[in-house]
Amino acid sequence: MTLIELDHALRKLRLSGMAEVLEPRLRQAQTERLAPLDLVSLLVNDELVRRQDRLFARRHKQAGFRDADRSLDRFDFDFNKKMNRALIYELATGHFIERREDALFLGMPGTGKSHLAQAIGRAAIQQGYRVIYREAHTLLEEIAEASLIGTRKTCLADLATVPLLIIDDLGMRKLPHTAAEDLLELVMRRYERASTILTSNRPVDDWGKLLGDNAAVTALLDRLLHHAHVLKCGPRSWRTKVQTDLRTTAGEP
Repeated sequence: MTLIELDHALRKLRLSGMAEVLEPRLRQAQTERLAPLDLVSLLVNDELVRRQDRLFARRHKQAGFRDADRSLDRFDFDFNKKMNRALIYELATGHFIERREDALFLGMPGTGKSHLAQAIGRAAIQQGYRVIYREAHTLLEEIAEASLIGTRKTCLADLATVPLLIIDDLGMRKLPHTAAEDLLELVMRRYERASTILTSNRPVDDWGKLLGDNAAVTALLDRLLHHAHVLKCGPRSWRTKVQTDLRTTAGEP
């Protein structure tokens, strides 16, 4: 076979990772006088790396993160030194997903809840888990709409089976009137079967008023907190800091 024919054959076999590096790897083999087995090993590794990268990219896109670049490396732990850094890095290992445990991030707006939740979600994808991210109001609106058009069963089934579901910013936006019932059903379906990260700027004592159903909230929290890791974020707000820094830079008093 010629080099062009080899390229076509590899792509036909869906080995595009090998095809893309075939020519430079052959030159490397000649220059370094690689043994045939070493050359094959390099090509197989190139294919594996490409497939892993493509899988990560696909799952990252499917997750639907609001902020695609969030990572623990980009989080300033020195800004809020009292945050439980050990817990955050433990969650980033993904062991809690393996154990089907949950996590609850509480704190005022701007204290890093969403950043950390998405960073842990990205880490979970790198470890091979599927992840879905939704802001709370969007998630509950999707469920409410699915109920209206007759796809509720399918919608909840998809949400109930994903290994990690991130529900972000509960309490930030107005919720549908069915929010308490729908959130409870979702948490019940996932209880001890899959992991959920839920973030909120409201203390759990306010959730009954927020969702308009104290009984449903009590049942929801009973399940959510049973195997949950609770992280208190703050107390300082990043957004307040940025605004203060901007005023200082502009010379305002």
